[in-house]
Amino acid sequence: MRTLHIDRLAAGGDGVARDDGLVVFVPRTAPGDVVEAAVLHDGKARFARGALVRVLDPSAARVAPPCAHYVHDACGGCQLQHLSYPAQVHAKAAIVADAFRRIARREVHVPTVHAAPHPWHYRRKLTLALRPSGRPTEPWRAGLHAHDDPDRVFTLADCALAEPAVMDAWRAILRAGRHLPDAPALRASVRRLDEGVALVVEGGDTWREADVAALADAVPVLRAAWWVPAGGRRRLVFDGRGGAEPGASFVQVNPAMHDVLLADVVARVLGHAPRTVVDAYAGAGDAAVALARAGVRVTALEADADAVTHAAARLSSPSEARLGLVERLLPDALPADVVLLNPPRAGCDAAVPAALVAASPRPRAVLYVSCDPATLARDVARLAGWRIAHLACYDMFPQTAHVETLCELVPEAA
Repeated sequence: MRTLHIDRLAAGGDGVARDDGLVVFVPRTAPGDVVEAAVLHDGKARFARGALVRVLDPSAARVAPPCAHYVHDACGGCQLQHLSYPAQVHAKAAIVADAFRRIARREVHVPTVHAAPHPWHYRRKLTLALRPSGRPTEPWRAGLHAHDDPDRVFTLADCALAEPAVMDAWRAILRAGRHLPDAPALRASVRRLDEGVALVVEGGDTWREADVAALADAVPVLRAAWWVPAGGRRRLVFDGRGGAEPGASFVQVNPAMHDVLLADVVARVLGHAPRTVVDAYAGAGDAAVALARAGVRVTALEADADAVTHAAARLSSPSEARLGLVERLLPDALPADVVLLNPPRAGCDAAVPAALVAASPRPRAVLYVSCDPATLARDVARLAGWRIAHLACYDMFPQTAHVETLCELVPEAA
């Protein structure tokens, strides 16, 4: 056992301490905590993992987590429930600034973080792991993975982050769970739509049409269902939607913060008075549609076919939506006055910043929206000849270590 003083939070939410020159990462600790921890070190690496044993002197930032799963089940869905919300916001700003200094090798100010208006029950989508329960009446138990044992799945009674309507839909689906695919394990997500919910099920080799229909009958709020069979591609197996709202494509899970971020992105793009914009990783096209309505010709690039169909239906000529990988489509979509990037957590393929660096003429600005400070900093480091004009964060994911960041870049000569 070691007595450690926690100095700060790392990107994944672990507390960071130093012990005789060794950096120790300890989950569920707060900056300012003095803790007793079991330290695991292989004797070679310059860092070690620590397991919290007890808090000897709590930080002023520490609070009692309100979720029983966080306390008793070591739920891995949240990382920061033990921090007050202002402390969470402060830590996320420091994490972003640190990533730019360490990875991008760029000194930046500590960014402003736009706090969420609702730090609880904000998620309109919840993904759970399903395991057989052994009970014929309700054959599946659904839950999340433990942070200290990724192989362990605990049964979820309630989620303090999910909207109540999402949890209600999940409970109804589990009551009708005998109609889900037969498999040793499943992964599934429920997402609230404008009306009802959508379900995406991953796993299994067979899902009979009769079972899909029976599930839809048993769960009246279900409007659409997709299935990803083991080793296969996503397919729509039930569609009761009145419109074409995509239910399986990417969506920001926090609607209130999505609106704040979208408004800021659109305003910053329009601040460059563009006639042409490339919206890369455009999703269902919310930003592209807003810009097109402002009179901009937008080329939306997206690899998800359902999202492209939805975006295309909302765009009118000369704006358009193109289906394919951004790294393949971007060179032909350039030149453009402004390029908007909103990639998944893994960031951009290296070909994307390379195409922007090589573009002639260069865009007036690149606006990069990221949910991972490390991959954002890596990609910014690849954009030689560009400087950071604006950096701000949006707390899309309260109680977790994740943070959304908007980075605006302009050519150094601008």
